[in-house]
Amino acid sequence: MIRAVVCDFGGVLTTPLVRSFLAYQERSGISLEDLGRAMAAASARAGDNPLFQLERGEITERQFMAALEEELGQPLDGFAEHYFDHLERNDAMIDYMRELRGRGLRMALLTNNVREWEPLWRAKLPELDEIFEVVVDSAFVGMRKPEPGIFELMLERLGGGIAAEECVFVDDLEHNCEAARALGMTAVRYESAEQAIADVEAALAASR
Repeated sequence: MIRAVVCDFGGVLTTPLVRSFLAYQERSGISLEDLGRAMAAASARAGDNPLFQLERGEITERQFMAALEEELGQPLDGFAEHYFDHLERNDAMIDYMRELRGRGLRMALLTNNVREWEPLWRAKLPELDEIFEVVVDSAFVGMRKPEPGIFELMLERLGGGIAAEECVFVDDLEHNCEAARALGMTAVRYESAEQAIADVEAALAASR
């Protein structure tokens, strides 16, 4: 029986992340393709993807930006602030998560994020602690999705003897969903609020 719901933040409880990147592209003139090439070059130089290092808290935001700026040959001024200015709440999913908490389901938020961005993303969700009893942020635990360890840590912190098989996981990225399924969770890939809510409801009904 499903006893817990585990939800991603960006792209599920917010508008799609690509919209924020496109807004920054328009402001800065730096295209997504240019950012992608800079990321690939920085990854080759460092031997690891700097975004992954940032999300694990292994490097600072400033170090991450410096690595990309070196490859781009221009600054990335005000990226975080502009990014979050164009990231909007997904109220349909936020309200649904609150409803699930009210039904007695255990609730956890599992996010790949950036340590320095915590005040910015939490400001988008002031009801965070009302809805989610556990919040696992990659930047503070040294692991990131889709690494199995971060899912296992989330289960440990959720407590109550909840097993992976008793969880529904909602994320907008398929490789994260695949990792959750490999551990035994039911995974729902978010494409729209209507679709995700229907899929979670179907999973809950099937588990009764």
